[in-house]
Amino acid sequence: MKQNKGALWLAIGLALAGLGLFWVRTLQAPQGIMRALPYICIGLGCGLFGQGVGSLYNRHVMRRYPDFARRQQVEVNDERNVALSNRAKAKGYDCMTVVFGALMVAFALMGTSFTLIVPFVIAYLFVVGSAVYYRIRFEKEM
Repeated sequence: MKQNKGALWLAIGLALAGLGLFWVRTLQAPQGIMRALPYICIGLGCGLFGQGVGSLYNRHVMRRYPDFARRQQVEVNDERNVALSNRAKAKGYDCMTVVFGALMVAFALMGTSFTLIVPFVIAYLFVVGSAVYYRIRFEKEM
């Protein structure tokens, strides 16, 4: 399954983008969710298509140049690179919590609709809650 993942993403991406383009062309005066859904399908489809093409190309290069594949595998599994990646994720998380909080406060002060602010609050609480959960779990492991 792992080998066919790139082809699967490529096919799903093409199907979604095609469906979105079809809806854009055929729907006359769309209402409600159908005003945005075709464009969401096009965006997701293009993203998945790009992911699939990149995955297939990466697999092709790794098969063609085995010495490069071994070097790449060592780079990915290197302790220093893993530690740097984890530090970067932690800094990104710290920045994200501040930005999300400021964005929610700004929306609230602007008098934005309650239905727009609630998903932001739910997403923020989910991210912070998962961080607390993993912090507790990792401390118990040590």
